[in-house]
Amino acid sequence: MTRKVPDTCDVLHQSAKDDLAHAYDYDPSDPLFGLHHHDLSGPKLQRRTVLRLLAAAGTLSATHLLPGMGVRSASAAKSGGHLRCAWAGTAEIVTLDPARMNQVLQFQITSNALSGLTHIDANLVAQGDLATDWSVSPDGLEWIFNLREGVKFHNGDPFTADDVLFTYNRSKDPKESIHSRVIGNVEQVSKLGDYKVKFLLKAPQASFLVKTLERASGRAMTIVSRGALESMGKSQYGLTPVGTGPFRVTFHELGQGVVLERNEDYYDPDRPKLDKVTITPIADPEPLAAALEAGDVDLIGGNTPASELVDRFESNPDLVVNSVSDPGFQAVWMNPWREPFQVSDFNKPVDQLQKEKGFKVRLAIAKALDRQRFIDQALFGRGFPAYGSINPAMGFFFDKDLGKNSPQRYEPEVAKKLLAEAGYPDGKGFPTLRLLHNPANRRRAQVIAGILKRSLNIELELETKDGPVVLQDYLQMNFDTALLGSGGDFDPDDAIVDWMQTESKFNGLKRDKSKMAFGYFSDRQADKLIDQQRLETDPAKRKTLVQEANAITSAKVACAFLYHPMSILVHRKKVDYPAESRIPGLVEFDRVTIS
Repeated sequence: MTRKVPDTCDVLHQSAKDDLAHAYDYDPSDPLFGLHHHDLSGPKLQRRTVLRLLAAAGTLSATHLLPGMGVRSASAAKSGGHLRCAWAGTAEIVTLDPARMNQVLQFQITSNALSGLTHIDANLVAQGDLATDWSVSPDGLEWIFNLREGVKFHNGDPFTADDVLFTYNRSKDPKESIHSRVIGNVEQVSKLGDYKVKFLLKAPQASFLVKTLERASGRAMTIVSRGALESMGKSQYGLTPVGTGPFRVTFHELGQGVVLERNEDYYDPDRPKLDKVTITPIADPEPLAAALEAGDVDLIGGNTPASELVDRFESNPDLVVNSVSDPGFQAVWMNPWREPFQVSDFNKPVDQLQKEKGFKVRLAIAKALDRQRFIDQALFGRGFPAYGSINPAMGFFFDKDLGKNSPQRYEPEVAKKLLAEAGYPDGKGFPTLRLLHNPANRRRAQVIAGILKRSLNIELELETKDGPVVLQDYLQMNFDTALLGSGGDFDPDDAIVDWMQTESKFNGLKRDKSKMAFGYFSDRQADKLIDQQRLETDPAKRKTLVQEANAITSAKVACAFLYHPMSILVHRKKVDYPAESRIPGLVEFDRVTIS
């Protein structure tokens, strides 16, 4: 049975249309998407294999077929030099230990210093990193990887299969790693030789190469050094992790920043180009802009720069602003263990939940959020309204009709009625609540407060804290409302597994469980659907499961979904940042040069 080719751009050339038709020419009952298992072997996948995988994963779009959108080689430019970077929206880089990292701004750095068996390219397709090639059994359960020989960790220790097993055993322990669920589908990892390993899966997994093994977005199998961990201890390893990547971490002091230096022994002799990268965290927008405009820094990484700065940067002839769709979502979170949002059980049908005071307040706030007004005022038009955690970059997994059908759709009069039914007519008697946010989100928090004041006549008191503190309070459920969300969501697992299940790693992980049975949301049906989609290799069936789970989290107001952002990279013109390195959500330095 051949999959139906979706509607796409009429401007595609015939050759591109042929490629598109071929991409969807597979049997959905085949767990390997109709490809022969040899087609999945690495490290380089053929163009048509890549397009087939994108189609089967639900992320293929016409953009992948347009001329000039493929990976291009880095341009020839002057090698060497010192790149000075500002990391936006944070006052410190708390940890660089992949087992403990939970922020995009952290794994943006470690992706330059640590390696995985695979690494995504600019098309979000996994390519070989520490794995030179791999093969897959016909049933999709056994994956055998040949490892790169002669690779050394930054401390001189040789990299072997033992390091893959050590990383796996460390990461599968939830006491050691917050990403243990990422490798939950792995039954066993075994050593077949010093440079060969086998992964045995419990069930075929469409996202295995990207979600599980990729060095940045995966994190569970980002390879760590056993010798360095033993000699340095966990705390110091979290500051200056030892890996096999293109750069070594030579300095890291909380509140001061991170220094990366060229790894002279990197397996690719043509990389990295730079001698040194200095990363300085800058929490507030104006000091960030001043540093870039004065030439004190060359590039902004970390959180996306405050939206009010982007127009200013675009008008500066010395700067380059590169914008692409960002795979993530942002939301206003409401603590269900605090009045006036209290909901002790989300498992009830929606029509029953809508009779409860706490749920009425949650839904009223979600329906009062004029998302387009927010995007226009807070983001200067750079964003997309969100009604769930699945972002537009995920191709056909994204439900473009959710905004029309979700109870969270903007209806201010209905929102006022709900608030009145909850006992707060025209906002009277409604308590003043704190809106927790980091410095980079201050303007966005102000706009949210203004919209809710206009729509519901309720007051939000802005509570600005450094990014790491915001996350700590969030994980402890120490907030009334909070503004934050996710980035680097390349697969549905990143959005709904990491955020929308009872046991998700962000769902009140550090709460007092004796007082709070769950974190910000818990629904048995959503949990079940999300577990099912993780192992479903038929893309059409997986899409149905993903969208059903996404709709539940929207209808039951797991949070007030707000917007899907854009990934905006800003640097000075003297920085040559090649298209090959422009991976949404990441900042890759190994091919960057300074002219």
